[in-house]
Amino acid sequence: MNIAIVGTGYVGLVSGTCFADTGVNVTCVDVDAAKIERLQQGEIPIYEPGLDELVKKNVNAGRLKFTTDLAAILNEQDIVFSAVGTPPDEDGSADLKYVLQVARTIGQNLEKYIVVVTKSTVPVGTAKKVHDAISEELKKRGVDVPFDVASNPEFLKEGNAVKDFMSPDRVVVGVESEKAKKALSRLYKPFMMNNFRVIFMDIPSAEMTKYAANSMLATRISFMNDIANLCERVGADVNMVRAGIGSDTRIGRKFLYAGCGYGGSCFPKDVKALIKTADQNGYSMEVLKAVERVNERQKSILFDKLQKAFDGESLKGKTVAMWGLSFKPETDDMRESTALVMIDKLLDAGCNIRVYDPIAMNECKRRIGDKVTYCRDMYDAVLDADALLLLTEWKEFRLPTWGVIRKAMRNPLVIDGRNIFDIEEVEENGFEYHCIGK
Repeated sequence: MNIAIVGTGYVGLVSGTCFADTGVNVTCVDVDAAKIERLQQGEIPIYEPGLDELVKKNVNAGRLKFTTDLAAILNEQDIVFSAVGTPPDEDGSADLKYVLQVARTIGQNLEKYIVVVTKSTVPVGTAKKVHDAISEELKKRGVDVPFDVASNPEFLKEGNAVKDFMSPDRVVVGVESEKAKKALSRLYKPFMMNNFRVIFMDIPSAEMTKYAANSMLATRISFMNDIANLCERVGADVNMVRAGIGSDTRIGRKFLYAGCGYGGSCFPKDVKALIKTADQNGYSMEVLKAVERVNERQKSILFDKLQKAFDGESLKGKTVAMWGLSFKPETDDMRESTALVMIDKLLDAGCNIRVYDPIAMNECKRRIGDKVTYCRDMYDAVLDADALLLLTEWKEFRLPTWGVIRKAMRNPLVIDGRNIFDIEEVEENGFEYHCIGK
């Protein structure tokens, strides 16, 4: 079976590589010639555990190839996935220009039946726009070539994407014909043989499922952050509350951790897009609007705690150490990360900032340049610091040597934005300790 994946970003590269590992012949396509050249040379443009080895394995096996020319390979394919970016527009809606460019390219070159699948996260109704764009180009050419459009949203977690793809909770597929269903059933047969659920549905429902899933998870995070902020005011412990409600099987334990706000490429963008879709259809998503407000407020909470710890005195000239820059562990992705909000606030307050992240240092430098001091390790970052802020719960931060840190810091203040430290241990080493929801 031959498939093409258009877009070699996070979703496209992981999906294409994992499909190749099941025995499918995959061609990954991207307009970025430099990126394709790097991939052809074995360089992976994103950080994702296990992906590097999997790409090399399948390239060497001849199942995974890379090109910039979709037109040249289009009519060799059985299925074409569109996994290009859908960045948020100024009004919060998803920008579909890249998705529709792919559709037009297909229409301009299609000569045989093919299934065109949207893999990108796209609003309800996008598949119809893709269908119309292809049909319009075929009509311009004066040809009648059969094709189907389908929706197959991804549910990959950065840092665990390869495992998520190969052992999915479920695979959601939206189709409008038996022929398309048959083609995608064949593609996903290896997963069905392992008893993973492939759920077929209509296309609008598949498109909505992706947004609904991410919005529900974002809602759980913002709800717990709201509860955590109230816990601080009434003397409760959010960790105890989480254990108490998470043991209820109707609620479950996942995504109930209080912290300093969610970020990344999906949750912020998808919540905004779903709110906008509702607005465009005459409906207001009041819960999601509150979710968004809570999250934006939460990204400033560490700065508020820092100001409070210094009793409102000026932070100008203070040195602040930051552990963690990426929006979550096991990725270098800083899109919508709390670290970017904190850096802006600390710089505005006149602070000197020393940062360390196991993976995201280069990404941070690419984004903000030399506005902060990049440190060689977590202990270097706290040298002469007046405060230590933990923003990302990387494993290597979980059991630091507090005695060494105490000697290195000018002022013993720790503000834990992910509640990963043991309060008794930190305080026994002479630190003032603040966290979320206690």
